[in-house]
Amino acid sequence: MSFGDDGAGNGAHLPREPDRPPRIPLPRASVEDGGLPLPPAPPAGPGALGLEHPVLKALLGAWALAACSAEETAAVEEHLGDCGTCADEARRLREAVGLLQRPESLDLDPGLRTRVLESCLDRRPPRIPVPLWAASYDAETARLDALLQDFGDAEWHAPVRLRWFRGEGATSRRTTVAGVIAHLLAVDGLVAVALGLDDPLATGDRPARTDGTGGTGGTNGPQGAAGAHEAFGVYGPHGSAGTAGTHGTPAAGGVDGAGGTGGTTGQAGPAGPVETPARRTEAFWAGSRFPPTRSVRGPWREQTHALVRTVSFTGTGPGAMPVSYGGFELPLRDAMLDRAFECWVHAEDIAEAVDYPYAPPAPRHLHGMIDLAARMLPGTLAARRRAGLASPSRARHLVTAGRPGRSLRLEIEGSGGGEWLIPLDSPGAVGSADHEVAHVALDDVEFCRLAAGHVSPEEAAAGQLGDREAIRDVLFAAASLSRM
Repeated sequence: MSFGDDGAGNGAHLPREPDRPPRIPLPRASVEDGGLPLPPAPPAGPGALGLEHPVLKALLGAWALAACSAEETAAVEEHLGDCGTCADEARRLREAVGLLQRPESLDLDPGLRTRVLESCLDRRPPRIPVPLWAASYDAETARLDALLQDFGDAEWHAPVRLRWFRGEGATSRRTTVAGVIAHLLAVDGLVAVALGLDDPLATGDRPARTDGTGGTGGTNGPQGAAGAHEAFGVYGPHGSAGTAGTHGTPAAGGVDGAGGTGGTTGQAGPAGPVETPARRTEAFWAGSRFPPTRSVRGPWREQTHALVRTVSFTGTGPGAMPVSYGGFELPLRDAMLDRAFECWVHAEDIAEAVDYPYAPPAPRHLHGMIDLAARMLPGTLAARRRAGLASPSRARHLVTAGRPGRSLRLEIEGSGGGEWLIPLDSPGAVGSADHEVAHVALDDVEFCRLAAGHVSPEEAAAGQLGDREAIRDVLFAAASLSRM
């Protein structure tokens, strides 16, 4: 039954009992119409402070940094609506604060690839693993390839200054990013030839190659005293090959000036290889119809993959296979470290040319590169001494091979560092703590940059203790490890 119905469905209204209140309440009367006093108003919140203009202007810096209290913020913002001068100053301060906040990089973490691969290999080891002595080359070429991936024409033609150390001072060579990759392609070809792969210089349209050693028919003239080292950059000193080890004039755009008698340049015969890294690079650059461009990345990338694939299939046994660097040989395992080191150094050159950050190698790879440099220091030191560029040995006679002699303790700090005892009197001597005469301490990356010729021996931040003459000779020998 609906309200007001009489039960018969005729909708008749029933009378309301006088004592009962209405079912629908009447509208409420407003306070103003009731004649009663109004309730007290709620307390007002904190308002703007009554600050003078100099005080408000002094608060603009704190306001831009969001360091003001609520009352000060309200006072400053109210003032900014009335004062155009302060409003302009506040805008400039806010923009400056935005510059102080370092934006997060959109690039991936450079260590992400390594972590992902290690995680995958922990779960399922590779069927054909890369030898440990080739892992640094695999990693550094992959990092450089990732850097080159998004380069445009402007980046490929960006100027690059290649720096290294020759004799007693620094030298350099100007090229481009594409020219650097061509250089790496040509020098990596030394390892490719040793493994039976194609030589990138073996092209039919390349001009006659020169080896600059004064020989004919592709044979090398006798090496001078300091021309026996050209791996890991060991020219030791550059430009000192030939019949008497005298400095020759640079050959046809050459960079090491290693000529024969009088510095003349000999022609390689039809089958004579361009053996030294510098001359291979010059031959490759000279044999190009046009300056190197982005197209050089493909052959370089394919060659790096072929090298890693070949050493992986051959296993760890061929690590002692000799790789010729012109005047001498390196075992394959050391040659791969040498190529990894140069790839990192020139990747930093490229990154610097395009204003891009580039991190050092992984600690275990960095340690291997430093270890190779430390093992090559005694031979380089002896070569510099024979060329008159280092102090003569203080020993009355050369130390017999395998016997202890005067030594320098080389302490390399950092995650890739360690300690090495460098024999000073003979390459065949054994470093001995009992015969230690000097101690040198260097940061790991700083030492590598010294060995790359990017830091001079005088500028190297080295902690030194002991025989100053021996320390100087070792630091200069480390710089002489560098090459183009």
